[in-house]
Amino acid sequence: MPKVYIYVVDRDFGFAPNPFHGQCTLATCKPKIRRVAQVADWVVGMGGTRLKATGRCIFAMRVSRSVTFDEYWTNPRYADKRPIRNGSLKMIVGDNIYHRANGVWQQRDSHHSHPDGSPNIHNVTNDTGTDAVLVSDYFFYFGSAAIAIPTRILQHLCYVNGRNHRTFDSVTAEPLISFIEASAIPNRLRGDPFDFDAASARYSAKDNKVSVQSYHGLNHRIAQ
Repeated sequence: MPKVYIYVVDRDFGFAPNPFHGQCTLATCKPKIRRVAQVADWVVGMGGTRLKATGRCIFAMRVSRSVTFDEYWTNPRYADKRPIRNGSLKMIVGDNIYHRANGVWQQRDSHHSHPDGSPNIHNVTNDTGTDAVLVSDYFFYFGSAAIAIPTRILQHLCYVNGRNHRTFDSVTAEPLISFIEASAIPNRLRGDPFDFDAASARYSAKDNKVSVQSYHGLNHRIAQ
């Protein structure tokens, strides 16, 4: 029976998850979910207090496949997911950042690198601890237009904001998934990421902090 993994999205840059280029991917952070999620499972991201989106759904993705970092890096179908730091906002937050060379992890200049573009070893260790990238061809991304989930559904799940993810079987979580599916057309962005204007920021797992940098590239917003 498929499972549904629910967690609170603390920051929403469009990086984790990355909903661009026709596929929603979870390639970094959440190593525990990436380790256990199988094809047909759902991953649902709920808003938290920082985003002032408690009780609202930011995204939901049904897992189509799980690939290794090396496959994610080398397969042409994921080439657009590689970050380009002087590109548009959605190019900056590309999540295709890891591959191995001579058995050593390489990290592309990205949201998870140091401000000078050099590898952030804490992020490398955290992200690659699970060699799996979740890819979805069937997803709902609301971002800053996150939809409010009815109280009755949240109470049915005994849902509360928390640090770790929670796991439900698909039967128990059916009211939640059905509500999300009825709320939007799949594979379209309903809104920009909450933190999209700070796309050039850098995150460090060492202290769970973000350093914001000025951005001088093409300031293209996505959702209209």
